[in-house]
Amino acid sequence: MARPTADGPHLNLPLPGEDAHWLQGSTTLSWAGRACVVFVLVGLAARTWAGTRGPLSFTDVTESSGIAFRHVAGMTGRKHIAETMGSGAAFLDYDGDGDLDAYLVQSGFLPDERPPDNPGGSLYENIGDGEFTDVTEAAGVANDLGYGMGIAVADYDNDGDQDIYITNYGPNVFYRNDGDGSFTDITEAAGVGDDRWGASAAFLDYDSDGLLDLFVVNYLVAPLDMTPCRNADNPDLLEYCHPRLYEGVGDVLYRNNGDGTFADVSEAAGVVNPLEGRGLGVAIADYNNDGRPDIYVANDTTRNFLYENDGDGTFTDVSLLAGCGYNGMGLPEGGMGVDFGDVDDDGWLDLISVHSTTETNTLYRNLQGFFMDATAAASVGASTLPMTAFGTDFADFDNDGVLDLFVVNGHVQDVIAMLNDAYTYPQRDQLFRGVGGGVFEDVSNSSGTYFDERHVGRGAAFGDYDDDGDVDVLVSNSNQPAVLLRNDGGSESGWLRVVVEGSVSNRDGIGARVHVTANGVTRIAEVQSGSSYCSASDQRLLFGLGEATRAERIDVTWPSGRTSALVEVPANGTVVVTEP
Repeated sequence: MARPTADGPHLNLPLPGEDAHWLQGSTTLSWAGRACVVFVLVGLAARTWAGTRGPLSFTDVTESSGIAFRHVAGMTGRKHIAETMGSGAAFLDYDGDGDLDAYLVQSGFLPDERPPDNPGGSLYENIGDGEFTDVTEAAGVANDLGYGMGIAVADYDNDGDQDIYITNYGPNVFYRNDGDGSFTDITEAAGVGDDRWGASAAFLDYDSDGLLDLFVVNYLVAPLDMTPCRNADNPDLLEYCHPRLYEGVGDVLYRNNGDGTFADVSEAAGVVNPLEGRGLGVAIADYNNDGRPDIYVANDTTRNFLYENDGDGTFTDVSLLAGCGYNGMGLPEGGMGVDFGDVDDDGWLDLISVHSTTETNTLYRNLQGFFMDATAAASVGASTLPMTAFGTDFADFDNDGVLDLFVVNGHVQDVIAMLNDAYTYPQRDQLFRGVGGGVFEDVSNSSGTYFDERHVGRGAAFGDYDDDGDVDVLVSNSNQPAVLLRNDGGSESGWLRVVVEGSVSNRDGIGARVHVTANGVTRIAEVQSGSSYCSASDQRLLFGLGEATRAERIDVTWPSGRTSALVEVPANGTVVVTEP
């Protein structure tokens, strides 16, 4: 990976019932822990953010960015459920030059009606100044082997570049990054070409051997010849069938063998539950602070799974005991997107799961390993009832030191307006600003004209593509063009980007827990692969510092158990920390 350099002195671095939605810069640092560190100022002088927060503002820059991707759903009128599920997006650094490139997953047409020119996914290289160029053909990563759904990104072989895993309705595809701008399809050799209906996926090191394993969420058994459903009140009107009319599918855990191959250890690890599994979203993090990655699966119309890592290669589903299998009313919901984040700054990762029309998005507050439905108290429920939510993420969009929440919406029934004029197929996305203590306010109406528009939103990736110190958003819309949203307000406050590089742990540092202390307040984040809906976001951690001009301390706890510590780190730059 091309590494930022610094002028002057620096440390040398080694390289509920039936769901209605289916109907209707450089400096010398003091440091400790034998960490190798470089700090790079990126052209913004350290500043004190003064007074009241300014408004959040996002601008649609898709056209000027050069991203010209349009999702194709392959709708033929026969109402196959896959046609309405959309696909994901990713921010990644495929060429190792230090900035974020973009990948958009394409669905195309289902196998029995696929034309010779079926469209594939698109990889866009970030060429700077806010612009991208399409390098799909040169890189060889068009997912043309299946009906595309999701994407996961990580350096699975610890060779310093990021590899790509695509989930499909049909065989999944694994692309190894060859380090020269191109990829090789290694699906068959790696043994990860599950031919069921894959949705979200994520990498993790569940057995702490320094090698990244792979977890794949599967959705439904949906044969291509299944008869479409007819509306009960209007038999002449075809609609997408309710998920409960389909059989569930077990998820898959692949263990990395270290030789380029993977082994399916799902049964032995205890993560197979086809009877209740209708999975769409996955988020992986250490929810109980025991130093091991746990797995949360958002299921559609059945209870969610929380697989607690037992530390011996097995997992135990504790969702009922932990209080996050159902909502606070004891009901399953139509789960799509999901994410972990510490919204109340108590050192425990909370959880968001976003849902269908007539259901609220559910915020679970983590009470030291047990979850409580805090949706109403957090004020993220009432305004989400008319929406069907998919992509989502906790991020500090205004860099005030408090996590905000972005939600991408779009109904699943393209005929919903004919069934109920209270709902629409395309919907507005929503932005909730964190006001502290785990409470949010809906600021969608004051955050840019984009939020007045309606899209059939599905996947969403989050990351600072223009390296100005705030989190931008890449949205994948079903059967519509993708949208790149530039954050135009966050960098007015102090910020700090933390990049981790594992040595004993996996190279990406996935699973590393980072604590940043500024103005006497400590906030945490964990390096994740996955989250949102069928998408992959920037693995670099961006902390908002608010009024602070420095971080008094940065502490990193690695998946290996090793620790690193830095002190007196100036704001508005990037810190690269290498595991001792």
